[in-house]
Amino acid sequence: MKRQIIKIDEEKCNGCGLCVPNCAEGAIQIIGGKARLISDLLCDGLGACLGHCPEGAISIEEREAEPYDERRVMDGIIKGGPAVIAAHLQHLREHGQTAYYDEALRVLKERGIAVPQAAAPAAKHTGCPGMRMLDRTRAPAAPAAPAPAGTTPSALRQWPVQLRLLQPHAPFFANADLLVAADCVPFALADFHSRLLQGKVLIVFCPKLDAHLEQYVEKLAAIFRTHTIRSITVAHMEVPCCSGVGRVVKAALQQAGVQIPVTDITVTLQGDLQHG
Repeated sequence: MKRQIIKIDEEKCNGCGLCVPNCAEGAIQIIGGKARLISDLLCDGLGACLGHCPEGAISIEEREAEPYDERRVMDGIIKGGPAVIAAHLQHLREHGQTAYYDEALRVLKERGIAVPQAAAPAAKHTGCPGMRMLDRTRAPAAPAAPAPAGTTPSALRQWPVQLRLLQPHAPFFANADLLVAADCVPFALADFHSRLLQGKVLIVFCPKLDAHLEQYVEKLAAIFRTHTIRSITVAHMEVPCCSGVGRVVKAALQQAGVQIPVTDITVTLQGDLQHG
């Protein structure tokens, strides 16, 4: 499967670094005096960095990138040398991509390439804790224990949950039932975890206050194209502006060219559920 992703022309790049802070996913670093895309995994292809390159060295290309193949990515990473390898491994660790990190280590071992000290398995997470990926979807179920009176166990199975912070290649999306909810829904629905979230992977955003909803459409479409999604539950408030959640999901399905069963749920201001 093909997708859009940035391409950096090293001949044009002067290493100014203006693109780095404008890459929301942290996919670009200055290494060896040149801007480099350190991991396909982190680039969503939206091109937020394009307008910040004074040399016009960054463009968008469409190439084979799906499904994500760590071994294929490592072919290019290894050519960049130890510094590029270290940066790639560190990003995999910081974004919770344990399976890809382990696969990268296997590739290095098979080819007799030493793991750079800065990216050794003992390295500690140094990224933003709020963006560090947590996947509990495959964790074995813990023995049931009586919950204290008046409490409800959390049904949250992954982190992060905000669409802006989510990575389309996150492993917890594989074969998932998605709950795409407006930000206000969990506050209005008292038993949100037990009635809506149980067994689902959560995505939240605000269709009224969040800017650039077209980028959300792009990111959701990437999730839908990359993974087998079993179902989507859309939950929004009864106020008219909140129905935009459903429109974003519908546009993403059309862009991805896939068909996934969608259930629409409206939450009233009194905290009741209405199936649309």
